Amino acid sequence: MNFMNRRGTLMALGLAASSLFGGAAMAQEVVTLRLHQFLPGQATIPAKAIAPWAKKVETESGGKIKIQMYNTMQLGGTPPQLFDQARDGVVDLTWTVLGYTPGRFSKTEVFELPFITTTGEASSRAIQEYVETYAADEFKSVKLIAVHTHGPGLFHTKNPITKLEDLKGMKIRGGSRIINNMLTELGATPVGMPVTAVTEALSKGVLDGTTIPWEVVPAVKVQEIVKNHTTFAGNHGLYNSTFAFSMNRAAYDKLPADLKKVIDNNSGIETAAMFGRAMDEGDKVGRGLAEKAGNNIVALDAAETQRWRKTAADVETMWVDEVKAKGIDGAKLATAARALIVKYSK
Repeated sequence: MNFMNRRGTLMALGLAASSLFGGAAMAQEVVTLRLHQFLPGQATIPAKAIAPWAKKVETESGGKIKIQMYNTMQLGGTPPQLFDQARDGVVDLTWTVLGYTPGRFSKTEVFELPFITTTGEASSRAIQEYVETYAADEFKSVKLIAVHTHGPGLFHTKNPITKLEDLKGMKIRGGSRIINNMLTELGATPVGMPVTAVTEALSKGVLDGTTIPWEVVPAVKVQEIVKNHTTFAGNHGLYNSTFAFSMNRAAYDKLPADLKKVIDNNSGIETAAMFGRAMDEGDKVGRGLAEKAGNNIVALDAAETQRWRKTAADVETMWVDEVKAKGIDGAKLATAARALIVKYSK
């Protein structure tokens, strides 16, 4: 072989090697996904659900996916804008409260009705199956990772609530349109605001109390500001909030098949259940802090709880009438939601 031929052969081999290793490098290129949410990183869901989820995705992707966490709205905007940030590709992933955008997720709102939900895990499994079956259209603009709820909702107030009449005129924070409707029916003056504003509002006297699950207590230091907490008989909470963990559709679509599978394997009912379990564990921590502080935990008996249930029942009637105007059979959806909650609460 002459020099020119040898040189050509070596160049060809070099190009082949370059192509081979270049292709391998491309195959190993890391996809970075930015995840945005509104709570401090040490709060229950960021620390006990989102962070473990991110680590699991990174591990199962063999390091090909990296999740960058941005807590407390670090990338700008407000909590009500988070769903649209995922939809519009401002970020790749968001976690937020659906009730922060009133009237938008009309079918999913059924899980906010008074005394409909039980534990975080059971209700989260139920709402995930419900959305997949009855309300998938409300999330078609994103790749839905999971929807979930918290555990039983209750009151945290400056003055004790031992009977329905004690609530009359109290300025109480509600986390959604449905919850505010319930507070009105129960005789309170509802004040809508994100949970991140509760600490200051309680401290300054803007609020007399708030509706949050036990799980939120540590994050907003409620047990240090108010000394009374009112719970209800039975395994159904006073109310609930609904949450969505969403991914930008285009960011998902452009992933290679193997990485799509990683995201798919970490979406759906088991992911919803994991978020719900984190909420349930957080409830234990929050109640423990209130007990340690020596606070007054009021447990309403079955008879008094029934009075609250009867008074709050009009909220469901109003909701059914409201969604009927949108062509939605609310009564049918409420029946379906209850059946799923029973299914997963056994």
